Amino acid sequence: MKKTPRIMIVDDDANICELVRLYLEKEGFETVVCLDGERALEEYKNRKCDLTILDIMMPKVDGITVCREIRKISDTPIIMLTAKGETFDKVLCLELGADDYIVKPFEGKELVARVKAVLRRYFKDEEAEKVIEYPNLKINLTNYELVVGGNVIETPPKELELLYFLASHPNRVFTREQLLEDVWGFDYYGDSRTIDVHVKRLREKLEGYEEAWELRTVWGVVYKFEVK
Repeated sequence: MKKTPRIMIVDDDANICELVRLYLEKEGFETVVCLDGERALEEYKNRKCDLTILDIMMPKVDGITVCREIRKISDTPIIMLTAKGETFDKVLCLELGADDYIVKPFEGKELVARVKAVLRRYFKDEEAEKVIEYPNLKINLTNYELVVGGNVIETPPKELELLYFLASHPNRVFTREQLLEDVWGFDYYGDSRTIDVHVKRLREKLEGYEEAWELRTVWGVVYKFEVK
């Protein structure tokens, strides 16, 4: 990361915003604080942030809506910060395009670790071009671009990294736990259903072009990129 990442903190609790701001600025990040979703959308459009930490339950515009609106214009990382710990809420956030989630109450060090992990994954490696090509498929991690059937498909960073990893190891089967470790990193604190959500979204993007290859489910093990 050559520049100082700007992080937007969105929560209607001013005390939580201040706590998160202090933790992040201590680590050298630039921050901007918004106390409601409406203000967050205005702020994001005026000056794009590198990562958004977003509460779900807020006045005016809730975090789910903010996440959905940001995803319409950008693929920059989003970490959901919520008091809800139910699996449904976690999966919903991921399906809407969030990169991670953390449940209140949280440890400051854990939040900072997650922010750093997500940013490491998002900022491309400029030292070497990372491109994998198969018939009707091109996965470019240098500029984070997915081309399917000649068309550029907007894809969140984590989805693209997961597909790139699987396609880099054709015909090899990986468990959810292996994929979490190899793609999300050792400092990822989520559960294995994260993999299922991302694979489902990838399959929707790849549908209709899988003649020479396929993103397959292997029952009892989990996933592989099969070259036919």
